[in-house]
Amino acid sequence: MVAVAEHVRRLAPRVGWRTLALAGGVLALLLAALVAYWLLGRAPPPRYATQAVSRGDVETTVTASGSVNPVVTVQVGTYVSGPITAISCDYNTRVRSGQLCAKIDPQPYALAVQQAEANLADARAQLVKDRAAADYAAAAHRRQDLLWSEQSTSRDAADAARAASDQAKATIAVDQAVIQQRLAALRSAQVNLNYTNIVSPVDGTVVSRNVNVGQTVAASFSTPTLFLIAKDLTKMQVDTSVSESDIAGIAQGAPATFTVDAYPRRVFQGVVAQARIAPVSVQNVITYDVVIAVANQDLALKPGMTATANVVKAAAHNVLRVPSQALRFTPPGRPSCKAAGPDGHAVWVRRNRQLTCIPVKVGLDNDSYAEIAPGGHREGDRVITAQAANGAGAPSRPGRGPSLRF
Repeated sequence: MVAVAEHVRRLAPRVGWRTLALAGGVLALLLAALVAYWLLGRAPPPRYATQAVSRGDVETTVTASGSVNPVVTVQVGTYVSGPITAISCDYNTRVRSGQLCAKIDPQPYALAVQQAEANLADARAQLVKDRAAADYAAAAHRRQDLLWSEQSTSRDAADAARAASDQAKATIAVDQAVIQQRLAALRSAQVNLNYTNIVSPVDGTVVSRNVNVGQTVAASFSTPTLFLIAKDLTKMQVDTSVSESDIAGIAQGAPATFTVDAYPRRVFQGVVAQARIAPVSVQNVITYDVVIAVANQDLALKPGMTATANVVKAAAHNVLRVPSQALRFTPPGRPSCKAAGPDGHAVWVRRNRQLTCIPVKVGLDNDSYAEIAPGGHREGDRVITAQAANGAGAPSRPGRGPSLRF
């Protein structure tokens, strides 16, 4: 180095210091280019995204859509036909059992009651008349028998008197049967008259009203629905349809959650009240009705709301769990883990700058987290979920917990 410096000192007066500086700069640039080429030519070490082994709940759920309905809904119809003359119940009206909600014109049915009463009175008068005739026929029979015993009349006259008495007794029996018929007709007319009062059969809230004053209802072929009354809006249910591929494992009492469009940030809690076994076929697609019971004390849920429900099929609480993505990760160029667990699952960790495969026994898996049996992992250990592209670091799935890259 001393010789080079001495050579530069001797050469400097002849070539000039500026020329030497320029040559030195060019040489430095060449040296820097060589160093950069050497560094860029080396492959960067791989970097991995990791997540911690945590403790929590793992649930497998089924998603289904349905509608919110009252538990008990009563359709109030009419048994008789006629024009509506008055309505005292409207939408959202709270009603009591027996409360008058509508009135059908009673005049035709009142006339029918009067006609039935007159027919009954006529039948009863006919009975009195026929009883008097029967008494006279009985007395004539006794006189003819007395005369026949004294040989003062013919046998034919005595037999005719007996026949007349028997016929009179039969007429009384017929009159009594007619009275029963007329009485039944009167009761029927009174029932029809009473049916002109449309009353609520239960305590509840009017959900729907389908008639107006002046409208004529006809009950000839089918009973028209005038009012729809929900018995108790504080208890609702969600009627959902679950496909046949997801129905296995859904049982009565299973917890469920659902949301409605009116409250997108509110999650309602419920339980499965029924998992009906009756299949429903729509275009060769088989579904089953699953009914979710839910409390509605604040009356936030309204009949007919569309709900998206998640029904829990199986759950494991306070267990060790790893991200499901870690079970699917295999480092590029590495063969499958030979030490995989009894069900073929394993996770990768990096220890002492070496990738290590650890077998695990997996329980429930909901595609977000997988339950693992206690063993080679402890809470807080970090497992690899992905390898970064080009060594730039790849984040884990959003919402899957904190990640660490190394």
